[in-house]
Amino acid sequence: MTNSLALAAAADTPTSTELDSESLVTPLKAAADPLRLEILAVLAQNSYGVSELARIFDVGQSGMSHHLKLLTGAGLTTTRREGNSIFYRRAMLAPEQPLADLQQALFISVDRLALRADIRTQCAAIASERASASQQFFAANADKFRAQQDLIASFPVYGEQVSQLLNNTPLPSRQLALEVGPGQGEFLPVLAKRFSHVVALDNADEMLAHSRASAEAAGLVNVEFILGNTASLAEHRVLADCIVMNMVLHHTPSPLDIFKDLSEALAPGGALLVTDLCRHEQDWARANCGDLWQGFEPADFTGWAREAGLNEGQSLYIALRNGFQVQLRQFFKPSI
Repeated sequence: MTNSLALAAAADTPTSTELDSESLVTPLKAAADPLRLEILAVLAQNSYGVSELARIFDVGQSGMSHHLKLLTGAGLTTTRREGNSIFYRRAMLAPEQPLADLQQALFISVDRLALRADIRTQCAAIASERASASQQFFAANADKFRAQQDLIASFPVYGEQVSQLLNNTPLPSRQLALEVGPGQGEFLPVLAKRFSHVVALDNADEMLAHSRASAEAAGLVNVEFILGNTASLAEHRVLADCIVMNMVLHHTPSPLDIFKDLSEALAPGGALLVTDLCRHEQDWARANCGDLWQGFEPADFTGWAREAGLNEGQSLYIALRNGFQVQLRQFFKPSI
């Protein structure tokens, strides 16, 4: 009798993959507003603070906060703190969660929205302002950047592991390698030894001068230096077998755009190796090291790579004594 009652009760209890109508109501209500749909579309490309979103949509901050509260309560957006600011981004549910299919279907539809020209203009202006702030920091601090960077994660902490990951990465050929943001040029000798030609790209002339001097001191003769950002790679017709980006992404205004640019610059079957900080709460790094982002969740890289058409490879995580953690990630462009 007891067993029968237990079985009956179990049959009436929803499993982890089942939904009730009430659980569907909240996200559907939150999405049932034109402005909130446009907010979700904008957050597909970048993370923004309340004031930035209010500026993009020409809405008061209190009104924007209300919309964001509804979206976050419905599990459609999530937040992250960067110093004294809170940034919003789209939430991503794990595939096994009951509402994951609904969320994915909603986001796919939202991404088909044609954003108004004024919204696109404001988004571009904010990205330009962020990039300018980063460039100004490096222009003013190029001579002391190594000492500041060493406060978090110096090259010796991760350099050997990146080199090993590179050695274990299958590549279509070893004709051309690209390093984005070579810094002091520490990794250029590793690339110059393994590839016929190496391109070093940086958007700060002062930093590029440091890496060029380092390469000349090391006697590297197969390294080309380009002043520009990742969007300029198409102009230079760079098609690399391997792209390396060490401790750069947390300085960039739009990480997703970087992934997309680098995917376009990769040869079919080529690999992108990314080393950067895991998410942390030490906001002093923003002022001392010019960081725009306080590291990233591993899922951030996975999602951006997927949107850029890249497949995920190996991952390695290094815990540091000062409380930071570094992630080494490997991504591949599908072969034709």
